[in-house]
Amino acid sequence: MLTPDQAKDRAADIVTRARAAGADAADAVFAADTALDVSVRLGALEDVGRSESAELGLRVFVGKQSASVSTSDLSMGALDALVERAVAMAREAPEDEWAGLAPADRLLQGNVPQLDLDDGGNVEPAALKAAALEAEDAARAVAGVTNSEGGGASASRSIWALATSHGFAAAYAATSYGVSASVLAGEGGAMVRDYDYHSARHRRMLESPAEIGRRAGTRTVARADPGTVKSGAMPIVFDPRNGASMLGHLIGAISGAAITRKTSFLLDALGQRIFASGVTIADDPHRPHGLRSRPFDGEGLPVSPTEFVTDGMLETWLLDSASARQLGLEPTGHAARGVGGNPGVATSNLFMAAGSVPPETLIADIADGIYITEMLGGGANGVTGDYSRGAAGFRIQDGEITTPVAEFTIAGNARDMFLNLTPANDLEFRYGSNVPTLRIDGMMVAGA
Repeated sequence: MLTPDQAKDRAADIVTRARAAGADAADAVFAADTALDVSVRLGALEDVGRSESAELGLRVFVGKQSASVSTSDLSMGALDALVERAVAMAREAPEDEWAGLAPADRLLQGNVPQLDLDDGGNVEPAALKAAALEAEDAARAVAGVTNSEGGGASASRSIWALATSHGFAAAYAATSYGVSASVLAGEGGAMVRDYDYHSARHRRMLESPAEIGRRAGTRTVARADPGTVKSGAMPIVFDPRNGASMLGHLIGAISGAAITRKTSFLLDALGQRIFASGVTIADDPHRPHGLRSRPFDGEGLPVSPTEFVTDGMLETWLLDSASARQLGLEPTGHAARGVGGNPGVATSNLFMAAGSVPPETLIADIADGIYITEMLGGGANGVTGDYSRGAAGFRIQDGEITTPVAEFTIAGNARDMFLNLTPANDLEFRYGSNVPTLRIDGMMVAGA
């Protein structure tokens, strides 16, 4: 694989070619990835996969007209043809008054922040196989587990480079490692499944495969023989693994595209209270070895920690340069893009700050409620905020989590859900988006 400096030079070279071919402005992305994954089932090797990819994406502007092209053929002849095709396409494209590169005076200046995303490791398939087997063995050893969907382990390294015609060129590398296990409990139509996994930028930071497997088995067995629930309004408590989806609904509603198109249920909410007092939701792209850390955004702008919600108040939209221009605002450093197409927006290490009470206290006064450990399908309507999802979990009775339940639906409206949300104090940075245990009062439950 190329080094970050070589990837940066590749991106900068194609931008220079595009300018020489008649583009008024251009930017380019070079992305390369090497990945190795191993899966096992019932103690035997099931699959070993290795992939390598390298792609280059080019976006060119001719006045207010633009076009994007991409290729995995990196030969000189193919790149020459790519440039010619991109410029020709742009000349035929409709004008877009908001299109263009990020403001030159806002570009990241100086050295790229070092976030410790690449441990330089090189893992052999045998080591991944051993980790996958250890995770599955630990899961299958939990009393009550009756079958296995398998264990897995993976390792990858990626390089991402961005260059623009108005002076930005930078790249960075990142490694990623993961271990997972998924098993079943019960028999026939009453069979249930659950899983556990862990991912890390550095291999040394991965949790023990045995611990991951043990949690997968324990979670699965706890869900065996689920009952049904009655319909009605009641408090719902989300475990941290599922509660993070609430952040996704928020981010979709405050993205620049949703605001400019007027398709957001939070369209009129900037500067207003949308969560209860004390709730803070933030994004930290500089978190060392974070799963979604990045040193600059998809347009070359610097990134920095941002609070989207402070003490319950909505403080900002997420804006790339095009949506910022349309709204008469400044880009927020949240642009994201792949090798093809125009930038969108995305967060990095998104989280809801911990509350002040432990989970046990959060549920202590619930006489009848549900603790959610799995959600299926559905979500929040981006325009209206109406929310509905299938779910499974456990009953909460007299302040205690008791028996498993399944095959029910929870529903509400995202704006009401946000205002009625209370976080516990058990925040852990384990996933790309992280929340503590969350309680939302007054949700509707439709049982079997």
